[in-house]
Parts: sequence; C-alpha cells; structure tokens
Amino acid sequence: MKITKLECFIVPPRWCFLKMETDEGITGWGEPVIEGKAYTVKAAVEELSEYLIGKDPLRIEDHWNVLYRGGFYRGGPILMSAISGIDQALWDIKGKYFNTPVYQLLGGACRDSIRVYSWIGGDRPSEVGQAAKEVVDAGFTAVKMNGTEELQYVDSYEKIDQAVERIAAVREAVGPYVGIGIDFHGRVHKPMAKFLAKELEPYRPMFIEEPVLSENNEALKEIARHTSIPIATGERMFSRWDFKELLADGYVDIIQPDLSHAGGITECKKIASMAEAYDVALAPHCPLGPIALASCLHVDATSHNAFIQEQSLGIHYNQGSDLLDYITDPSVFAYEDGYVKIPEGPGLGITINEEKVRKMAEAGHNWKNPIWRHKDGSVAEW
Repeated sequence: MKITKLECFIVPPRWCFLKMETDEGITGWGEPVIEGKAYTVKAAVEELSEYLIGKDPLRIEDHWNVLYRGGFYRGGPILMSAISGIDQALWDIKGKYFNTPVYQLLGGACRDSIRVYSWIGGDRPSEVGQAAKEVVDAGFTAVKMNGTEELQYVDSYEKIDQAVERIAAVREAVGPYVGIGIDFHGRVHKPMAKFLAKELEPYRPMFIEEPVLSENNEALKEIARHTSIPIATGERMFSRWDFKELLADGYVDIIQPDLSHAGGITECKKIASMAEAYDVALAPHCPLGPIALASCLHVDATSHNAFIQEQSLGIHYNQGSDLLDYITDPSVFAYEDGYVKIPEGPGLGITINEEKVRKMAEAGHNWKNPIWRHKDGSVAEW
C-alpha cells in the first residue's frame, strides 16, 4: 500500500481537514491546524507531503521521525500541527487497513468511556451562572469557563473581585460537586495569578488552566505555593521535549496537550505516558473539530491518567458550523451522564461527510483571534 495524495480543506468555523489517499482505496482523515494560522499549516502539510507520496502509510513511527527529525529546524506550532494532522490520518488508515479501532493498535482500551466537560460563557464571560445550570441540566458534570478579561501585569482588585463573583455564581448555580475548570488563558501575569488563585480556593475549582503563559512556566512554582487548586497547562506546548522540564519541575497537576498541535496521536500518547510517570493527570485540549476529538478519545482510551476530555460542541468559537456538522453519524459522540464512549469503528471510528467538507471548503474561513488592548493602548494577552 502506498500513499498517493494529500488534500487539505479549510472549513468553517476555523478548522483545516486533511484527506490522505492510498492506492488501495483506503483513505484517512486528520485535522492539522493552528487556530488563526490555518493556511500556514496547510502550506506546511503540502511541503511535508512531498516526502510522503509513494510511501507505505503503515510505517507511522518512521514517518513521524522523518517529518520531525528530517528538517534541521524542528518543533513549534506550525510544523508540529502539520505533523499532527498527518499522523492522525496515518492512524486512521492503519486502523481501517486492519479493520480495528486505533485504540486497539495502541495496546487496547483501559476504559470504555471518558468524562467530558462543556464550555460556558465566552471570551468575556458574563451570565455564566445560568449557562452553567443549563449545561448541567443537559447532563454534563463539569464545565469550563474563561476566568477573566484582560489583565495588566499588576491590575486592580476590582477585576479580581469580578472574576471571583463569576465563579461564585457558577458554583451557586450548579451545587458543590460539579467540576469547574477556570481558564486563565495566559491573560493573567504572575503577580495577579498568585492572588486570584488564592481567592478562588473557597469555590473548589476542578483546576485552573494556564495560570501563566507556557513560556513563563517557571512561575508555576510560586503560584503552586499560593494555592492547593490543581494546576493545568500544556495547550501551547508542542512536543515531549516541551513537556520534559515542566514535568520534571513538579508544579503541574494536569497536562493538556492538543492532538492537533502536539504531534498527533503518536506524540501525545508518549507525552501522556511521561506524565503518568510523574503522577500527573491527562486532559487533552480540544476546542476543535470531530477528527481532533476522535483522535483524543483513542489516546484517552489507552492512557490510565486521562480523566476528562474537552470538546467543542456549542463553544463560542463555533459560529456557523459545529462539531457534528461534518460527520455522517453524530451519535458516535453521544454524551450520556457527562461521559462519551470511545469510538468503536475502524480507524478513528468516524465517517467524514466529504461532500459537506468540499462544499464548506468553497466558503473557507479566515478566522483570527481578536486583538485586545489595555486602557493605556498596549497590547493585551487574549
């Protein structure tokens, strides 16, 4: 079997899908994208495809190493996202070739389903209490929300109080035991993160996410001294080498590699195993589409330290198209009592509606994240 073609589709709301074809008629799908840089990742996939055409798709480990190590410059969001989508498509082909789910090829499942959480609120969260209640009434047992608007390095206690009031409203709306993930989104710098984390403790969050930017992970040591809330990070880290120092330092409790950013199934499975050796939990980042989510679920199925999965149904980014719009059988992601089952079909276990993909690719998208500024005119972290 040989790879014959790779074709990318830029589809709304902000995704890129990859179709990989073989000379035996087996096709695989991947989701190579960095939000806001979809066309750049598409170009990287097309460059990498020059090596892949004519190769045996079953040699996944070798292809991964060539794509990563074969270039003098390596790592980073663009290259690793391109490799991620290619890797997902290769696993999809391999599972279909052997007529088995990908998780079986990774050693078999250690769970039948995994807990999922639902996003509430938007970039500037408001009325989150009612939104949280609606999500919990729909069966979810955990929610995640942005904790703050933009914050200066040192900002006002008024903004801290506003953030705490929002979390308090969510806790009051959902009761004492629903999980609440609070995403700092890298908007909170170390001086404010220490104080905010301490103020949130009475509401017993499930975790605080990206309390500082990943390039400032050394600050997690000081933040961890100020709170007992589990600390999560990792969505802007792209390989096992990025995670190595974070895990060795010992101040993170939950890692969140993204299966469309951090080297795909092959690499994220290795990152998950590294984390398990440090007694660190896994909660893959996934505000993306159905191929990325399916890939996450196969890694979750085989990773003992996986405990919850992000998913994008109804997320505020998905305007115009949503998670289930591009698959022929939406029931594969049916949520029940806050859990989703691991897909059982061959490969990734989903069937992409190619006609829909091609039609939506005609419209495409040019999604960019907003540019925020502080009152003084300086650029703020979004």
